[in-house]
Amino acid sequence: MKLQTKLTLFNAISKLVIVILFVLLLPTLIKNINQTYNDNRMRKQQDKVMQLIKSQGIGYYIQNGEGYGSYTLLKEEYISLDEADSSLSIDTISNHKRLVERDTIEYRILSHTFKAGGKNYLLEVGKSVNTVGETNIALQSIALEVLLGMICLTILADLFYSNYILKPLGLIIKTKLIGNKFPNFGSYKKVRTTTSDFQYLDKSIHEMIQAIEGAFHKEREFISNASHELMTPISILQSKIENMFNRDEISDDVKVRLLEMQKILNRLKSITKTLLLISQIENAQFLKEDTIGIKNLVEAVYQEISIRLEEKNIGFKILIAEDFTLEQVNRFLLFNMFFNLVNNAIKYNKVNGDITIKGFKEADRLIVQVTDSGIGIAEEQVSFIFNRFKKFRQSMEQESFGLGLPIVKSIADFHGIDINVTSTINEGTTFTLHFPPAEV
Repeated sequence: MKLQTKLTLFNAISKLVIVILFVLLLPTLIKNINQTYNDNRMRKQQDKVMQLIKSQGIGYYIQNGEGYGSYTLLKEEYISLDEADSSLSIDTISNHKRLVERDTIEYRILSHTFKAGGKNYLLEVGKSVNTVGETNIALQSIALEVLLGMICLTILADLFYSNYILKPLGLIIKTKLIGNKFPNFGSYKKVRTTTSDFQYLDKSIHEMIQAIEGAFHKEREFISNASHELMTPISILQSKIENMFNRDEISDDVKVRLLEMQKILNRLKSITKTLLLISQIENAQFLKEDTIGIKNLVEAVYQEISIRLEEKNIGFKILIAEDFTLEQVNRFLLFNMFFNLVNNAIKYNKVNGDITIKGFKEADRLIVQVTDSGIGIAEEQVSFIFNRFKKFRQSMEQESFGLGLPIVKSIADFHGIDINVTSTINEGTTFTLHFPPAEV
């Protein structure tokens, strides 16, 4: 899961938890808020009544000793003013039940006593509790809608902000890791960001890549130089051994030993030439200027290696259309790639086995499969078969240096070919080559 997705998911979950807590607390909060609002409203009504009494006297409400009382049409609110016991002194807001025209209604009542004209009076301002409750429900709905709207907006804001803040990280991954193909990393371009952590990461990756690139180039240069230097003494030794065969004083026993030395030198020369070829491929010393028919190329490989096929009586099938062509490739290298794949398939095949080379198109890509009926490769070994000097499968043949498949991989990488390997023990192996799309 991407970091941005994780951050967005975390923000969404945390906000969901807040919403749940808020919803649980909302009824109590709204009830308290609404009650406080109504209490303040009743206090304001009290202040208005007291101002009227102060300006116009108690007679504005009390006439002929009769108390004052007023209810709304639905008895939701009322106000009353009446003479009270001189010892009574209260100033409270609480819930009480009142009998109004045979109906018992619970009100929230403000009760306030005051002195006017030498007498004690009681003022009551009441509001129906049911009316207050109906307001609570409406306020809860409004508050919940506003909250959900704000949560959605904040999630979107978090998404856009996390996308903005993590954009440099995406650029670092894309340009420094995914965008570059080993070992050609290209020139360093600093990723623009104000986040110090990303600046440090960008610089660290660049320094790491420089170290890897330097070590790789040194290794490649060493292999190239060593291969060149070894070819000369090997050739000299081979010439001297050949000259020694022409001497009459050389005994048969010495000649046998010289032949063994010649075989060893041939093996050493073969390894050196192979390493030199890999080095030249990796240093891009070959041109890609050829246009070839893939079927003709495979048939040429068959012509050269047919003797080895006959030794094991291995069947060879080519299932490739005549019109499958490759442009801007190197024929010599591709010949070597298929030669090594077929040679490998023969080496680890069974007597009376089969080798099939099949070509087909998938979308705009040419795919070629080389399948043998050999001894197969263990699943845990498949990921290591392209490593140099690695030999896993056992064969009766000894002339194997673990360099055939590394050559195949180097040539494939040089041409942008993807290789997949599937294998089953004692059933066979299939190498699938995915050639790059043809350039328009």
